[in-house]
Amino acid sequence: MRADGATVGVIACGALATDLTEIVKRRGWPVDIHPLPPLLHNQPKKIAPEVEKTVRDLRQRYERVAVAYADCGSYGALDEVCERYDIERLSGQDCYEAYAGLDRVRGLLSDEPGTYLLTDFLAASFQRSVMVELGLDRRPELRDDYFKHYTRVVWLTQRRTPLLQGAAEDAAAAIGLPLEVIDVGIDGLERALEPLVVGVQPRP
Repeated sequence: MRADGATVGVIACGALATDLTEIVKRRGWPVDIHPLPPLLHNQPKKIAPEVEKTVRDLRQRYERVAVAYADCGSYGALDEVCERYDIERLSGQDCYEAYAGLDRVRGLLSDEPGTYLLTDFLAASFQRSVMVELGLDRRPELRDDYFKHYTRVVWLTQRRTPLLQGAAEDAAAAIGLPLEVIDVGIDGLERALEPLVVGVQPRP
């Protein structure tokens, strides 16, 4: 549904939708967020087709449509969709870059290549989005096959709370790795989103 006065429809990764909605509301941008299911990340080849389907639905309803996904494992397929419809997406390869910035993410992976990254969303949904999706709730003995090359978990937190802290600790414990915490906030995501809606006037 289009909100009154909204001129931009943003097709968003469901894992980013809450933070994107907060940013849009605070900035007063006339933007509607249209989230797609977060579990698409477990089947990234489906991201581009789902985005294209949603673009077709939204482009007659908004002056502009944009995509709040990075490449997200689509290996360029999402860029092909964006080029076909002349729309923009978030820069970078993944949501970790959107939150923490390319240089910081590259630095973490360079310092310790076996780094498993978490965001708040992934920490909170780890049991469902990782353990269940990988079948580790049924076959816990497969844990080492999936995670044997990882050496640590780094939680890039947007807003550290006791509940999320516990979830991140549980996630790290579930795969048998130490946890490190870096507070990144949502400023990086806001900077990444702004070019997609540049030129729109805030709501009065």
